[in-house]
Amino acid sequence: MSSSTHIPIHTHPDIVALRQRYDQAAEQPTAQVADGLMLLSGLYGAASAWIIGFADQSSLTMSNLIAGLAVALLAAAFGSAYGRTHGMTFVAPVLGIWLVVSPWLVTGVTTGTAMIWSNVVVGAVVCVLGLAAIAVGTDLVRRSS
Repeated sequence: MSSSTHIPIHTHPDIVALRQRYDQAAEQPTAQVADGLMLLSGLYGAASAWIIGFADQSSLTMSNLIAGLAVALLAAAFGSAYGRTHGMTFVAPVLGIWLVVSPWLVTGVTTGTAMIWSNVVVGAVVCVLGLAAIAVGTDLVRRSS
């Protein structure tokens, strides 16, 4: 029997180097702007029912509040520790798509033009910024720089 020394996976040199690479990519101005805009979009999505005036539609109001806060929290996580959170970047575009389609899928909602436009625009912005967050850690960003 041979004895071997086991090092914890989170301290493995390859993992540490990969996290540093992701963190360096996230420090680029383009990534910082995308994270900031995603944070603002999430906060707008969370507050949109009161800004646009459909807070009386409680089911859509709660849906937007939860999705918007989730987007804002993801953006804060990407901005502060992208090396540890890059595996969750796929969630942001999914939440963006949800914001786009939720006026038609959430039950008990009487849709209005302003409500639909608000959700579609903020959802599309979140989706695009989420795709940008995904691209931060890939070679796509390096090729375009």
